Amino acid sequence: MKIQLPTVGPIVGYTTSDQVRLWLRGDFQKTPDGYRRCFGVAQVRVPNQSFGSPQFVKLPPYFDMTGVCAFSGLQAETVYEYRAGWFFAETELENLDHNQELDWTSGISGRFRTGSSDAQRERSYAVGSCRYLLRVFGGSFFDERGDKTFHSILDQIDNQTSPQQIDALVMVGDQIYADDLNFVAPDTTIDQYLQRYREAFTQPYLRKLMSRVPTYMVLDDHEIEDNWPSKATQKDWVMLYPHAIHSYQIYQCSHSPLFGLDAKNRLTGTPDCFWYSFQDGCCDWFVTDSRTERVWSSDPDKRRMMSDAQMAGLLNWLNNKSGRVKMIVTSVPFFPDLKSESDDKWSGFIPERTKILDFILTNNIGKVVFLSGDVHCSFSAELITPRDPAFKISSIVSSSFFWPYPHMDSGEFAFDDSLKSSSQNSYTVVNASAVFSTDNFARVRVDPNGMTISFFQRKGELLGTINRTF
Repeated sequence: MKIQLPTVGPIVGYTTSDQVRLWLRGDFQKTPDGYRRCFGVAQVRVPNQSFGSPQFVKLPPYFDMTGVCAFSGLQAETVYEYRAGWFFAETELENLDHNQELDWTSGISGRFRTGSSDAQRERSYAVGSCRYLLRVFGGSFFDERGDKTFHSILDQIDNQTSPQQIDALVMVGDQIYADDLNFVAPDTTIDQYLQRYREAFTQPYLRKLMSRVPTYMVLDDHEIEDNWPSKATQKDWVMLYPHAIHSYQIYQCSHSPLFGLDAKNRLTGTPDCFWYSFQDGCCDWFVTDSRTERVWSSDPDKRRMMSDAQMAGLLNWLNNKSGRVKMIVTSVPFFPDLKSESDDKWSGFIPERTKILDFILTNNIGKVVFLSGDVHCSFSAELITPRDPAFKISSIVSSSFFWPYPHMDSGEFAFDDSLKSSSQNSYTVVNASAVFSTDNFARVRVDPNGMTISFFQRKGELLGTINRTF
């Protein structure tokens, strides 16, 4: 059986101390009776040992010929090699011969490192958002400059003088721009959304990076429509939103922790939400859905950023007494606020933000970090309150991977100012870093006592470093 090169991927997805998920796409081939059945396959091994049994997965048309090969029972903090690809076969998944000889000469190989269950283990992450890739004129014009950002991250991984290996890539929104500046050929059909993802995820350096480093994603508005859902019509909810979300599930959700595994290491269930959590070394991660659960209203008191279930999940997770650093991903900035009103950010959802802050204050929860993107500039700041000298929350804003238009600057943010609050507690933004108004990404190195945040320009030049203590 000759194994073929993935048409998109592979993506190293959710990775723990003992498991990994490898996502890939095969190909669609129409037949007079329908289509040829397509299957993905992968194997893993510790270097210089024999490959384990192959893991097969069906790649169906309704999931754009994609699937996830999952492996469990792995060793913590260990480098593994893998090989992956796809093939056609006129049979069902259950009838495949797992002992057949596989020809891997046309497949793809790679490496990944498993995570750590040691609550004291230092971790290092690459973080960012907003990678613009313009596609207009029937797909005949592309802007590939944004891929240089991922080239720079790869250079750091391969450079022996780099401070530390990257344990994961965290992409906090706007992985695609389906609306192309809101007016130039916006995507509306399922085929258009899927093609957008294929083009974005096959840019060579991003593709290579995701094939090497565990990658976690969450959507923001441009995966659907700018400032979704504030301008959404009833037609948008029926015709546009289902296409955008189905594509999002295929390309961003399917390799995340949202899905469980059955006894055969196959993904199970259908997610009823898009927020999730995971643990890695000294870090607990909660990736919020700050977009699709919104209830929009011109009346601020009737707006909702997240459902009751997500809010309860976040608060319970915050108070789990793990002692680890609490890394909270929210695609739009939690703080600071813009000087001008912006109902699209957390400043437009003050009661919910206050509820979270008051919960952290009341329960004496430390080591809390919010990571976000969206605003096309990068910086870090802290939040304090006169109610408790020990209270301190950090914010990291990392955007944009690439945005070929004017960026925001420090004059647009309310630094050294109090946040609007719906309770008697007041919270003040302090210790803001410089604002980097250029394409960049962040490297965040975290240990139980603090973190180092380094921002790098798109081509790899260090812009600045900030040290925070917990």
